[in-house]
Amino acid sequence: MEKHTLKEDAIAMLTGSIITAQGVFFLQAAHLLTGGTAGLSLLLAKLIPISFGTLYFVTNVPFYFLAWKRFGKAFAINSVVSGALVSIFTDQLHHIIHLDQINDVYCAFAGGLLMGIGMLILFRHRSSLGGFNVMCLAIQDKWGISVGKTQVFIDCSILLISYFYVPVWLLVLSVFGAIVVNSVLAMNHKPTRYTVNYR
Repeated sequence: MEKHTLKEDAIAMLTGSIITAQGVFFLQAAHLLTGGTAGLSLLLAKLIPISFGTLYFVTNVPFYFLAWKRFGKAFAINSVVSGALVSIFTDQLHHIIHLDQINDVYCAFAGGLLMGIGMLILFRHRSSLGGFNVMCLAIQDKWGISVGKTQVFIDCSILLISYFYVPVWLLVLSVFGAIVVNSVLAMNHKPTRYTVNYR
C-alpha cells in the first residue's frame, strides 16, 4: 500500500487532533468520562486542580516510549505531536465554544463519535494519541485482534473504577460514549482491511 506523503500526514495529524479535542470537549461539557488515558485524565481533573490537557500529556509520556520501541521513531514523534495538539486544543476550546444547552446523551454520542473518528484518522497516518492506543495497535499487529475490541475492554474496566467518583447516570452515559468510540475503531480499522506501515 502506498504511503501517505509527509504533507498528508501533517494535515491529518492536525485534523485528527482537532476532531478528537472536540470530542473530549463534548464529554467535559456534560461532565462525562471515557476510557484510556483520556478517561483517567478527565477523572483526575475532577479531583485535582490541574487542567485536562496537562494531565493527559503527562499520563501518556510512558506510552510514547513504548511507541518508539514498538513502532519506531517516526510513529513515536507523530504520536507526541498529536498528543500535545489534543492537550492544547482541549484546554483552549472553551475560549472559542460556549454550550448554552447541553443534552447528556447527545454529548456522550457526539463526543464518542468525534473521538473515534479523530483517532482513526491518526492511526491511518502513522500516529496515535499514545496511551492504551499504542498497546492496542501492538496487539493488533501481533495477534490480529482489532484495536476497537481490545480498547473497549480496557476502557470499560477504567470506567468501572470511576463508579466511586461519578453519579451512576453519568457513568452509564460515559460507558455508552466509550462504546461509540471503540465501535468506530472496530468497524473501520480492521487489520484485514487496512494495513498501515508505522515505520
